[in-house]
Amino acid sequence: MKISLRQIEIFLNVVKYQNLTKVASNLGLSQSAISMSIKELETILGKKLFDRINKKLILNEIGRSFHDAVEPIYKQICDIESEFKNSEDKGSIRVGASTTIIDYLMPGIVCDYMSRYPNVKIDLKEGNTKEIVSLVKSGKIDMGFIEADIVDSDILKESIGHDQLVIVSANEEFKNRVVTLEEIADYRWVLREPGSSTREAFLNCAKESNVKLNIFLELGHTESIKSLLLSKKPLSCLSKLAVSRELADGSLFELQVKGFECAREFYAIYHKDKYKSELFIKLYEFSKSMISQAMLSKGCLSC
Repeated sequence: MKISLRQIEIFLNVVKYQNLTKVASNLGLSQSAISMSIKELETILGKKLFDRINKKLILNEIGRSFHDAVEPIYKQICDIESEFKNSEDKGSIRVGASTTIIDYLMPGIVCDYMSRYPNVKIDLKEGNTKEIVSLVKSGKIDMGFIEADIVDSDILKESIGHDQLVIVSANEEFKNRVVTLEEIADYRWVLREPGSSTREAFLNCAKESNVKLNIFLELGHTESIKSLLLSKKPLSCLSKLAVSRELADGSLFELQVKGFECAREFYAIYHKDKYKSELFIKLYEFSKSMISQAMLSKGCLSC
């Protein structure tokens, strides 16, 4: 048998008020329950804490020593309880995001949020859409932000933005030309890895044209693809968010592909059984808002 926090609370109240009637009233207990709690505490410790003189409970030397030991601990626990009950701006939360979102949106969101609330720690995990969904389902992260629609009875989702995919290259051969997907299908394509929603969204759009692409390389990171585009001049299809800087400075350009339009939605997700604390709700709503704003402007957030 171990000492309970309730027993310590009763003990400290008896010491403070030295009146069982008042203690019972303050704690909403009967006098007999107060007496029983003190007796149980003394049984656990194997020592008497009070001298019972003239029907009064008076701390003895052991009781005084015990009081000095437990009072500061109890006060600290009460402070911690109050702090966590009354503040949504302290604690840690685990967030996962798929590659495009974590590379071009989440760093700015996390930086901004933690600057506003320095006592909040955000543990950020990266993966493709399938991996983030798996982490949410297993409870290893509290919320996720993904780049594809999913159907899963364990997952609650909410659309947070509209993303455009564009075919890009540094190959001057295609600049200022209108082409069809059939015309460029045999050129070398570098795409994201299987499981990536960027890849799957593009291939689904390409199916409508009944073309077979010459995929010569698959890479697990958008930045690696961009480096290859700049040096070897293949073709790729990426989020406009991911190449906004390169399109602006002219190092990459968007091909004008007749009849080709490819878009997808970004989603915020969490487990249906997830407890939504104030900390969770505040960061979730903040992240949704920031991502939506970035998607509308087609910009990229940074610290």
